[in-house]
Formats: sequence, structure tokens, C-alpha cells
Amino acid sequence: MMQKRRTLALKPSSRHDFASDHEEYDDVSCQKCGSGDSPAELLLCDKCDRGYHLFCLTPILVSVPKGSWFCPTCSNHKKLQSFPLVQTKIVDFFRIQRPVDSQMDLNQETRKKRRRTGSLVLSKKRRKLLPFKPTADTARRLEQMASLATALTATGTDFSNELTYMRGMAPRSANCASLEHGGMQVLPKEDIETLNLCKSMMERGEWPPLMVVFDPREGFTVEADRFIKDWTIITEYTGDVDYLRNREHDDGDSMMTLLSATNRSKSLVICPDKRSNIARFINGINNHTPDGRKKQNLKCVRFNVNGECRVLLIANRDISKGERLYYDYNGYEHEYPTEHFV
Repeated sequence: MMQKRRTLALKPSSRHDFASDHEEYDDVSCQKCGSGDSPAELLLCDKCDRGYHLFCLTPILVSVPKGSWFCPTCSNHKKLQSFPLVQTKIVDFFRIQRPVDSQMDLNQETRKKRRRTGSLVLSKKRRKLLPFKPTADTARRLEQMASLATALTATGTDFSNELTYMRGMAPRSANCASLEHGGMQVLPKEDIETLNLCKSMMERGEWPPLMVVFDPREGFTVEADRFIKDWTIITEYTGDVDYLRNREHDDGDSMMTLLSATNRSKSLVICPDKRSNIARFINGINNHTPDGRKKQNLKCVRFNVNGECRVLLIANRDISKGERLYYDYNGYEHEYPTEHFV
């Protein structure tokens, strides 16, 4: 079962968010396209009260921004500040345990692993998840990390490569895979080892071959910086874990289903707005069009990992260098509006 992101109805008091009060805002039209159609998707500036369709903005907005929102004219645009390409600063930002110029023979390690498990491959034909292959050039890996640090800093997000459990939200004990209603796969031991290998590589500064770039239409997005083979682990979706019931009226656009429990009050979501990793910047497809679906090169899967729920993004086909990464926000559920996605 794939993840789902949620766009929920706004509180009636949120006057500035949408022109839902038709008596007062019947004459509002979009400053970009000139149309007053789709009033439910017409966002009003908190300063000048001009209207803009979410899908007419650059980059497109997929839901109501948290807090106040100002149109392009009223907002003071600041040039995107790139994170310093300084090794010590990058090491500190990502809490790298060893210097990023330390080398590890990943191919040798995986060869040893293949020899150790060769008999299992012959006896049980099951596709195994693959670890990512870091870029060999340490300078390029610094650029990859700096690109993510730039995006995280610009969005006011702290880096976290693990699920986080904050006071006042769901405790770690609530993350119990046995409560799942259905749709979660069990991650085999061998694949758990691969996931742990990916985690340990990142802790050493051996980074996934990914670059975060800023696109004027899509905002921050992620590109493959080298060839990525089908079934490679791209990243785990991380952030603060909370009960879904606490987020029913949250207007964040990046929540991810973690646990879909039989008892709905025990369902959990991942909230990446304060702590997250590169998964936050991987964009979704427009699954209303054939061309949109063709762009999908990742799948999002929820796994039972040693009794806990985890969410992984995995390559579902070979990905070429320079190709942008996309996955289906809805999966088998169709609650998230993607018809305006690029």
C-alpha cells in the first residue's frame, strides 16, 4: 500500500486562505490567468487581497501555505542562498561520523555479501533491494550534500535521517506494525541489512547520488546524479511521527501515512515540516495524465521492519543520470489532488 498525502478542509475562520466566502469575494479573479473560476483553489494575499490560483503560481502550490501568505508582488523575494561548499560545515550539518573523504570499497563489500548469500538466491528467487552506490568523487558528494543543505535551510527544516518522536506527539511505542489494517509489507532480514548499510554509509558521508535543484515551476526537486539501478533504495521518508487524529486540520502538504491502523485513532503519519531528509523534496507525478504516469520512476512502500512501520522510496526502474525523481503521491488511494502537478 502506498502513502497518501492529505489536503483537508480549512477552518471557516481562515478568511485569507481561500475565497470561500462567495458573498464577499465573488469578484476576485486570478492575477495570472484573469479567471475567477475554481474559487476553491483561489489563494488571497494577506496584504493586498489579490487572488492567485494555486496552480498558476510559480512554483505551483499544492495546498494552502501554513500561516500568512503574500503574493509575488507583496513578498520580498530573497535570492536563494546556497549552502557553503565547505567540508567542515557540511560534515557538521549532517553530523557525519567520519571525514567525507574517507573511502569505502562498496563493491567489495557487496561482493562479499553476494558470496555469503549465494545459495539463498538459488533456492529462493526473490528480487532483493539494492544499496545505493555513492559517487566516487568526494568533491561531488560534497556538492550533493550541499544541495540538500541548501533546500533544508531555505525551508527552515532540520536534517533527520530517522523517524523522530517528539513530546506531545505519538510516542515510539505507538509505532507498532501489528496494528496495521492491511497493506504493509514485511521487510525481509536481507533487505533490512541493505537498509542498514545505506544508513551507515550516509553516516560516514558516502552519500546517495542525488542533487536537489530549484525549478521555477516545481520548486525544490531531486535529480539523479548518476545511473541508478532498478530496486535501489533511494531514501527512507522521515520526519516527526504523530497521530493522524492530531493532524486532521493540518494544512501541511507533505504528510505521509505511516500506520493505517484498524482502530483509526491509532493511525500514524509522518510530518516532515520541521525535521526531514531528501525525501521531502522528491516530487509527485500528475497521475491524471498518461504523460504524468510515464514520469514515475520511484515507488513508495510501507514496510514492517522488526515490528515497526517504516516508509521507503525505491527505484521501480532504471534511472538515468540527470533524470528527475517522481513517485505517485496517492498510490492506490486518490485523496491527494495531483491534476495541477507539472
